Amino acid sequence: MKKDIHPKYAQTDFTCICGNVIKVGSTKKNVKIEICSKCHPFFTGEQRFVDTAGRVDKFKKKYGEAYKNKKEKSK
Repeated sequence: MKKDIHPKYAQTDFTCICGNVIKVGSTKKNVKIEICSKCHPFFTGEQRFVDTAGRVDKFKKKYGEAYKNKKEKSK
């Protein structure tokens, strides 16, 4: 096995936007995540709408007209 070709593996913090901090081994340091098991609707039992950085609006802007035209043609 070659020496000094592998990235450094260390304990790091994964920080969720809800404030939960998870300590995991990784090659990156201080990773920020958008959703974790503490705030994810599957684990909490709550239903919440999560739209990060307007992804739904971006999708509608990109594909909305194509979907609308396809729907009108099928009638």
